[in-house]
Amino acid sequence: MTLALATAWQPRGELARFQRLLPELGQVYDELVISLPPQPDPVLVEALRASNPRLTVAITNDWSWGRYAALQMALETQCNHIHYADFDRLLRWVETRPEEWQRTVSAIQEADCLLVGRTPAAYATHPQALVQTEAISNRVISHLLGRPVDVSAGSKGFSRAAAAYVIANTLPGHALGTDGEWPVLLQRAGFRVDYISVDGLDWESADRFQEQAANPHSQRQAAGAYDADPQNWQHRIAVAMEIVHCGLVASVRDLFGH
Repeated sequence: MTLALATAWQPRGELARFQRLLPELGQVYDELVISLPPQPDPVLVEALRASNPRLTVAITNDWSWGRYAALQMALETQCNHIHYADFDRLLRWVETRPEEWQRTVSAIQEADCLLVGRTPAAYATHPQALVQTEAISNRVISHLLGRPVDVSAGSKGFSRAAAAYVIANTLPGHALGTDGEWPVLLQRAGFRVDYISVDGLDWESADRFQEQAANPHSQRQAAGAYDADPQNWQHRIAVAMEIVHCGLVASVRDLFGH
């Protein structure tokens, strides 16, 4: 059984943390694929490519392609399973709760599709702008899947067949709408969609440009500042609408076989 990591990374000062954690990541993942936004820092790209011979860098034409590009390129590794994870969330998880991360990775290798959500304690670290808007998108996707799920924690596992089906039946460009689109498509196609919740996917944005994962006090301060900006609420409403829209479209559109 082999496992690839597919991750989308919009760099915000995480390179040193990634390099420090790379030995642990390399022990768990047989291949690593990192997608980056257009025109990334050449020094960062070179550092990534030199860090591990099993690491592939995918530079996207548009950042809305990030998740799709990472999953698509991970399929080229021939691994049996793929763990998709948002880069910043993954780093925090590995730093703060490595045993939970490793247990989850093991569970991914036993599933067609494993949605990894957040426990109430993990969710409580997030700004209200995320909590209140994601309550809507999570409720809609939960209805479509027939059970309560949190789909927006930035972590999902796929068998090779399930990942190939997603790529064959979707187009890049929906960015965070994939949270609703991918699991709905897979369940409709007959793949089993399982769900677990973890503590390690607590709010990651307070970690930006820091040497290590932020402590709870720093998280609370950053969350308060995030909620104080009306533009962040507007952005999170748009994200929730995109997830709902993509999930609803996926629930009715024609699908190709597998």
